[in-house]
Amino acid sequence: MGKKAKSSRKGKKAWRANISTEEIEDFFEKSTKDALSGGPLSSAPADSLFVVDKSRDVSMKRKIEKNREKDDSATVSGMADMWDEKGKDNSNTRKKWKPSVIAAVEVEPPGCSFNPVPESHQDVLAHAVAEEMQKVYQNELGPQPVPLTVPGEVVDEEEMYFIEADNGSDDDGENLGENEDAALDERSCKTKRVTRVVLNKRARHKERLRKESEARKVEELSKEIDSLPDIIQEIAKDDEEKQKRHLRRVVAKQERLKSCPPRLGRHKFEPAPVQVLLSEEISGSLRKLKGCCTLAKDRYKSLEKRGLIVPTAKNRR
Repeated sequence: MGKKAKSSRKGKKAWRANISTEEIEDFFEKSTKDALSGGPLSSAPADSLFVVDKSRDVSMKRKIEKNREKDDSATVSGMADMWDEKGKDNSNTRKKWKPSVIAAVEVEPPGCSFNPVPESHQDVLAHAVAEEMQKVYQNELGPQPVPLTVPGEVVDEEEMYFIEADNGSDDDGENLGENEDAALDERSCKTKRVTRVVLNKRARHKERLRKESEARKVEELSKEIDSLPDIIQEIAKDDEEKQKRHLRRVVAKQERLKSCPPRLGRHKFEPAPVQVLLSEEISGSLRKLKGCCTLAKDRYKSLEKRGLIVPTAKNRR
């Protein structure tokens, strides 16, 4: 078969034959697809393009209605009569304040009276003196602060030079001694040839040590099995000691709470001094008694001791 003859491009027929029709075919395909799918998307309204899913709104509405019913019931129960039994059941329970172990009004010892018995007065006076002496001893025997300056003499430049020279000579002597020791070690440490007999001897020694350790372990295990009753008794004793220790700790905590409140702030609680009269101040009459303590200060210290307010720093005037 021969080659197809080329057509001439000079006439109008040749122009029409060589024109491409791909764009027209694409347009027709697109239009047919749009017609089959319901029309072009560019001309479609927004309501048909976007759809809101409302299938879960029913469950959400139910939840909202349940919450509203609960709120309504709570408000009704809150507005119920406080003397009604039903109202008591529906009322909200509040956290109760834990009462303090320390009494609101503490009674002073008998020795603090304006006309005390001599024996009780001496006991309270001795207790007050012991507290004051404890404070004095604590201040005297307590840890001293670090001094800012260290006492000593100033060293001159010449003395510093001699000190540095002495240190350098000592270092040189130490270095020489270390070098000599290293040389001796190198001479003494020479490689020795290990024979087969020595290797066998070492292996037998290692095997013997292993067997002895295994036998020792078996013996210890048998002893532990035989001493099981003693071990059980020791465990019971330990549990009893732990329980006693726990009880002692609880009792000590209660006693500590009776004497001082829990730590609430930065400052610790400082109890007020014992209001006891000296032997010269005892007159036996209320008219001659001097005023020593105000009621407001006493109540303030009581509130601090019971842990109702935070203790403040002591004002020293």
